[in-house]
Amino acid sequence: MAGDAGKPEDERLRARCLALEAKNAELEADNAALVERNATLEEEKRHYRWLADSTTDLISRHARDGTFLYASTACRSLLGYEPEELVGVCAYELFHPADLDDLLNKSPRVYYHDGFYQQTYRFRARDGHYVWFETTSRTRRDPATGELLDILCVSRDVGRRIHAEANRERLARVVESTTDYVLFIDGDERIFTSNEAARRLLARPRQGSRDDDHLSLEQAYTRESLAVLREIVLPAVARYGSWSGELAMQGPRGPVPVLSVVMAHHGPAAEPDHLSLINRDIGLRKATEAQERRHQEQIAHANRLATTGELASNIAHELNQPLGAIANYASGALMQLADDPTRPAGDLALPLERISEQVQRLADRLRHIRTFVRKGQTRPRPVALLEVVDAACRLCEWQFQQAGVALEHELPEALPRVQADPVALEQVLVNLLLNALEASRDHPGADRVLIRARRTGPREVRFTVSDRGPGVPEAQRAQVFAPFHSGRPEGLGMGLAISHSLMEAMGGRLVLAPAGGSGGATFAGTLLAEPGPLPPAR
Repeated sequence: MAGDAGKPEDERLRARCLALEAKNAELEADNAALVERNATLEEEKRHYRWLADSTTDLISRHARDGTFLYASTACRSLLGYEPEELVGVCAYELFHPADLDDLLNKSPRVYYHDGFYQQTYRFRARDGHYVWFETTSRTRRDPATGELLDILCVSRDVGRRIHAEANRERLARVVESTTDYVLFIDGDERIFTSNEAARRLLARPRQGSRDDDHLSLEQAYTRESLAVLREIVLPAVARYGSWSGELAMQGPRGPVPVLSVVMAHHGPAAEPDHLSLINRDIGLRKATEAQERRHQEQIAHANRLATTGELASNIAHELNQPLGAIANYASGALMQLADDPTRPAGDLALPLERISEQVQRLADRLRHIRTFVRKGQTRPRPVALLEVVDAACRLCEWQFQQAGVALEHELPEALPRVQADPVALEQVLVNLLLNALEASRDHPGADRVLIRARRTGPREVRFTVSDRGPGVPEAQRAQVFAPFHSGRPEGLGMGLAISHSLMEAMGGRLVLAPAGGSGGATFAGTLLAEPGPLPPAR
């Protein structure tokens, strides 16, 4: 009976043991799961630490007073500190004083209650220089008490961006304050931005005001310049990226001549069809150039008057010949009438025709002299070089005859017309011929002055005036075209200077050719010619 009574107790103990074993197994399973979870957490922790140490941004954790609790390894490259050196240091001690005042003057709500804020400031590196940081901060609080636990920060170096923004701001201030008219246009030819000078010129309100509606190019430039912009400038900018030249803008008192530079916008954020137009007022320069041209014309006119004085004997000769012929023919006709008053009028036809021819010749000579002396603007146009050379030779012929110097010219008949003002070109040739004549006087062997011309390119004709005089000394060659420089004691030294200016005004040039072995001086002038085929090679 006693053995039977103990049997249920054993079963109970066995059951309890089995239950304990099951509980232990469950605890061991939980412990294994906990170990595995801890290992996973450690792995994630190492991963997040690796991420924090791998980024170029400085990741840090701070106490509420700003003390570093943690700093990632980026502090080495950004600030020169080891992470351990920063732990325990108050970040506010390394702020630039001015930037720390800005931070501390912010409302505490920003970084204590809102939980998220951003600050741009200067932070002192280990070597003492300041680094521009942009820091994004997030506060972490105890959910139960709301107490601030720490502050997590991500800081990046924005020095390059700050300096770039400062440069852009400086350039923007320069553009805004310059007296040039600066316009920015889009692909639809709308002016979306302009500086103060351009707004004053175009009578526009201040940038960004309520009445600041966009203008178009046709409201900023004259009709002629707008056509140039559309037909030449914009295609050139699309192809080459920029263009420069003279245009005219619309001003309150009429067109304003400007030197324009048009550029396409480049860069990551630039629109491909946006352009900048920088326009510099050249009205004063244009007025100065016009005054200079008038002054040059007055000097050239005075030179022609002086040249006419030197050619007075030639003029007398030119007038004397036709007047003598007229007198002879008139005297002969009168003698015929005196011999036979009743003779038919037809018998007087020949002397009357000769008189008419001489009158016409006299009128031509007077017209030529008057044209040469007359004051006027230099207007290049296509002219036959041979005709101008002949006219210049006729003016100087009498002086050459008196001096016993031959005046010859060799010009091919197939020579193209040149772009020149006939009176100005004749003045240049007369100056060169008289200069050559003076060089030839009383010089042994200087018995000839020769004018040559030939085509030297598809659009170029070169003429030369050569003498056999003493030539130009090497020391004087550089100053030969300088005003008031003369090789003759009685010379004014203006003929060659004026000739040089007149050739440039006609789009050509005048030079003293290199000295040759035969002596003498050769002046060479080049003018633009009408297009045509080149002559065959010799």
